[in-house]
Amino acid sequence: MFTLFPPTQIIFSYFPRAILITASHFVSISMKKATKNDSKKRAAKESDEVSSDREEVSSKEPKQKKVKTTTTSLPLNTKMPEELEFQKPSGTIKLASWNVSSLRAALKKGYHTYVDAEDADILCLQETKVNEKEFNAVDTKKYKYNWWGFEKKKGYGGIALFSKIEPISVVFGLSTHPDPEITKGRVITLEFETLYYVTAYVPNAGEKLVRLKERETWDEAMKEYLTQLDEKKPVIWAGDMNVAHKEIDLARPATNQKTAGFTKEERTGFDKILNGGKDTFIDTWRHMHPDTTGGYTYYSYRFQCRTKGLGWRLDYHVVSKRLLDRVIESEIRNECYGASDHVPIVLILKGESI
Repeated sequence: MFTLFPPTQIIFSYFPRAILITASHFVSISMKKATKNDSKKRAAKESDEVSSDREEVSSKEPKQKKVKTTTTSLPLNTKMPEELEFQKPSGTIKLASWNVSSLRAALKKGYHTYVDAEDADILCLQETKVNEKEFNAVDTKKYKYNWWGFEKKKGYGGIALFSKIEPISVVFGLSTHPDPEITKGRVITLEFETLYYVTAYVPNAGEKLVRLKERETWDEAMKEYLTQLDEKKPVIWAGDMNVAHKEIDLARPATNQKTAGFTKEERTGFDKILNGGKDTFIDTWRHMHPDTTGGYTYYSYRFQCRTKGLGWRLDYHVVSKRLLDRVIESEIRNECYGASDHVPIVLILKGESI
């Protein structure tokens, strides 16, 4: 007697291998998709975002020719060393700059270990995040002259400048900016006999580049301001410029083309500033280390960027070209990490006066 099977029973009775192969195929596709998604997630976690208000964006930039470079040996400590020692050649002036990323927090994490060891003649700080003077920041008997710039927004931005040498004059802010008042908590200029010393905390372009236009306006104002000063005397411009100038200045340039601090607009703005002045300005660290990679000054607290060596060079000592013959050293204190997500930078000049 002929038995009529239901359609589903016929399939499973007579074509089990076909069904098995098809199911296996679907499982394979699902696994490939899952693996691809997991890879994307891992890559995102290992991203070297430069701060909480910036984001990394993937970029399919064409591959560029490899440039022969020298990689500097990077310390990967996450706490400030307990003992530090730095030398100062006789007959020189030492200038130090440091984004402390909250002065009060830094004071608890080894700030004084660095400041005392460096013993700079002029020390400038950025991103202090205070709205009143912090008298414990330095030994005021040593640094008799000090100035503070505060942001209107509480707990945000701010700069401080300490000097053993008395300046001729002091100016806050950028007179060339459309709204000079908003720049007074970010720029301080000291005039000395032979040069101007300008410290700045340059604004960030923001998450999703929402403040990029404001940043472009700032860069134009800074260019005009430094050019005006340079017509009178040579200039030293120090601080957190919030831009990695070239691809060699950050660990992962390919995936940060649209990230604040590495956009085409910000890098072009920095180029224009360097090409301004009476006889152009020079990025001293890059001038003295032309092919060196790994010269980073910032490591995000996120994703263990410090221990992975994923950093950005955002802090600079820029000088008028005619000051180059006075520059003995331009260094990054890479071992001095832990009190901030930035490390200090140092410039040493020939001569005992400025």
